[in-house]
Amino acid sequence: MAKKPNGRSSIYFGNDGYWHGWITVGIKPDGSPDRRHRMAKTEAEVTRKVAELEGNRETGQVTKPGRVPTVAEWMTEYLDVICERLVASGRMAPRTLADYRSKTRHWIVPLLGRHRLNRLAPEHLDTAYTAMLDKGLSTSTVLKVHRIISRALKVAVRRDKVTRNVATLVEAPTAAETEIEPLSREEARRILYVARTKRNGTRWSVALSLGIRQGEALGLRWSYIDMDTGEIRAWFQVQRQEWRHGCNDPHACGEKWHRRPCQKKCKIHGHGPACKPDCSKPGHACYKRPCLKDCTGHADKCPKRSGGGVVFRQRKGKSKLTLQCPPELLAQLKAHREIQDTEREKAGDRWQDHDLVFATKLGTPIERTEDWKLWKTILKQAGVRDVRVHDARHTAATLLIEQGVNIRVVQQVLGHTRVTTTERYTHVSTPLMRDAGERLASALWGNS
Repeated sequence: MAKKPNGRSSIYFGNDGYWHGWITVGIKPDGSPDRRHRMAKTEAEVTRKVAELEGNRETGQVTKPGRVPTVAEWMTEYLDVICERLVASGRMAPRTLADYRSKTRHWIVPLLGRHRLNRLAPEHLDTAYTAMLDKGLSTSTVLKVHRIISRALKVAVRRDKVTRNVATLVEAPTAAETEIEPLSREEARRILYVARTKRNGTRWSVALSLGIRQGEALGLRWSYIDMDTGEIRAWFQVQRQEWRHGCNDPHACGEKWHRRPCQKKCKIHGHGPACKPDCSKPGHACYKRPCLKDCTGHADKCPKRSGGGVVFRQRKGKSKLTLQCPPELLAQLKAHREIQDTEREKAGDRWQDHDLVFATKLGTPIERTEDWKLWKTILKQAGVRDVRVHDARHTAATLLIEQGVNIRVVQQVLGHTRVTTTERYTHVSTPLMRDAGERLASALWGNS
């Protein structure tokens, strides 16, 4: 069959013994026709391939001309260009990007990185997720990896890198909901009693009485607190942004800090037998999680590092949170400010003024890990069970409900846009459940 130069598809038998098909799928950026080639051993097979590509052309599912990137190549572009732009515009939190990078580096690239986007199949994702679960990772971690892949492929489809998002064809892993037991009123009071003896102890009064997040508490500023009316505007969050290498060879730059596999009975690290492979507790370095062979991390040690460190991220629009400070907390904040003024005078020229309510002795932001360590110390000294810093937020919500506060008001206090989110934060205590049961029994079998 002769070739058809007028833009129509053509099929012919070549001198190489194969059948060839040429299909015009569009126009290249330079204005020339975008002609794609297909070949097969039989005419029927090449005809099928041509018809398939013609169908993709009609539905707008033809990829752009050029080499299709691998998963590893696309994830690099997605993280370094697209996600970095989202962080710069405030549409993505630095911590979110850091989490994306970590899971891409440890799981997505090793398990899926070599596949080209157009060759990636649902079965590849299923196999990867099974491998992660077999290594002991939690279903919530596997679900996070699935979401990262799906979002990256969604952008790839928009940019014509690939015609479909195969992640949408895979049954997403189901993360088991963890039952959260908030602190009781007695436990909360024991914590506040111990916190009084600690530097920045008022920070925990803020957590338990206002229910704000860790980053919001560490980002509170004096100029956003009205000491007369008690109005607090929690509009900023302190977050750590990842450093980027400024050198020419990131792998060699971080050589000194690459993590090698520990011996199975390593006594150096604090990783316990109960920890999961994806454990990220401070100080834990499991022998199962060494650096990759081509590791380009440890940018925080690079002499030419850039773009990282502690940053302030301002909440936008409806997410701006304004709260009313109770009188007891307001009195604590005033006393805390006097102590901070003394520290400022003592530090002299070394003081870095960020207008922070809770700061180091030199005025700089408090690291989340240091905040976490202090919380654990207070829990231990107060004789309270081990709970997360974020559980103080759940506790505040539950205590409000126990005091008879309407859930719509609790929603406003927590800064939730949907009341369904607030419902997940509130927990009915056993005494309230018992009281409800007794009231119902009285209605059914009581004398009155």
